[in-house]
Amino acid sequence: MDAVMSAADDAGAAPCREEPPPPAVVLVSAGASHSVALLAGNVLCSWGRGEDGQLGHGDAEDRLVPTVLSGFDAAAPGITSVICGADHTTAYSEDEQQVYSWGWGDFGRLGHGNSSDVFTPQPVKALQGIKIKQIACGDSHCLAVTMAGEVQSWGRNQNGQLGLGTTEDSLLPQKIQAFEGVCVKMIAAGAEHTAAVTEDGDLYGWGWGRYGNLGLGDRNDRLVPEKVSSVEGEKMVLIACGWRHTITVSSSGSLYTYGWSKYGQLGHGDFEDHLVPHKLEALKDSSISQISGGWRHTMALTSDGKLYGWGWNKFGQVGVGDNDDHCFPVQVKFPEEQQKVAQVACGWRHTLAFTEKKNVFSWGRGTSGQLGHGEIVDRNKPVMIDALSPDGPGCKKLEPSTAVPFAAKVWVSPSERYAIVPDEKVPNSGEGTARGNGADANVPENDVKRMRMHS
Repeated sequence: MDAVMSAADDAGAAPCREEPPPPAVVLVSAGASHSVALLAGNVLCSWGRGEDGQLGHGDAEDRLVPTVLSGFDAAAPGITSVICGADHTTAYSEDEQQVYSWGWGDFGRLGHGNSSDVFTPQPVKALQGIKIKQIACGDSHCLAVTMAGEVQSWGRNQNGQLGLGTTEDSLLPQKIQAFEGVCVKMIAAGAEHTAAVTEDGDLYGWGWGRYGNLGLGDRNDRLVPEKVSSVEGEKMVLIACGWRHTITVSSSGSLYTYGWSKYGQLGHGDFEDHLVPHKLEALKDSSISQISGGWRHTMALTSDGKLYGWGWNKFGQVGVGDNDDHCFPVQVKFPEEQQKVAQVACGWRHTLAFTEKKNVFSWGRGTSGQLGHGEIVDRNKPVMIDALSPDGPGCKKLEPSTAVPFAAKVWVSPSERYAIVPDEKVPNSGEGTARGNGADANVPENDVKRMRMHS
């Protein structure tokens, strides 16, 4: 690359440093195998796996580098937030008071009243005109908190994760009546469970609870939100969910985790499930300002800009330079030590972060291009995404939506894309869970889709 650039310079070509820097990143989000970023000026871009339309570019192809979305009707609305589900994406326009969604539509997770896949952003008409404070997307379900503190939910509901008191899927957003009189501050969605914190600092859990991930002291499902009463004297202010575990932060900056810990994703130094919130002693001297949960890994950002990761690390998604599982928090080192991290987002097997200098980094699984580096290799420590970073090479720039997508992959028929995940044997309370590094035979390791079967 250097030789080519030098030859071009010798030939009188303009140096690539003349390219203007990319718009500053505002936020990032990561799904099962895709990534999105919101940039200043309402620029939305996406990259990674596009098989189900989750990239929003109007096709089913992967993108190996960040590619600007142009799929909104007429002028691009003032998008203020964007969040990835496993295989779909949701965005919110504050100006329009409109939620948009696109991608895999099974179980009604897009909120459009049907189960159709959508390949460009489409408005969720049922939420038109509602002022939204925050949106959370899980594997197959979504929730939105309104400015009034009410919660709307839609999508898959086989374990009650919508909080509606039933196990019926909902193709359209429905208000969670159980929160009548309660002002919700923030929500988080896992694979099949949901958690929330209220403005009063109370913690709630509902949906699938087999690993204690609801924090209610047992392994039972809940069809409506139930208050977690086991954290004494602490008001909760942040909430995040991994696939089967939950993370919360108190007003004092203390971090608590609970649920599944086979891969050390709770960070307590062991591989034991916790059925109630358990304080993370390893970070007790740090004030936690942000949290994110992946499929089986966890990331936490401190108020002084340090990033820690732990849990399943088969693809390097913890970002600490190895591929070993970590049951204790380990600090993630960035190429430039002085860079403080501003935001982190976990995908299923990859992680995104950007720094106060607005440089964007990614690491972990890369086989669908979800790292945005223009290649399909895994990385076990942070690598800068040049096209999104002001300190990246000047000759890199954002791809327009008309760019030729990466299509050099074998087409897989729909019947072969689904992997059946059988019910797993769950230990009784008091029994330990075995440690493993990607060796859970009942959970698919590859990137095919899953369809969960229940007897």
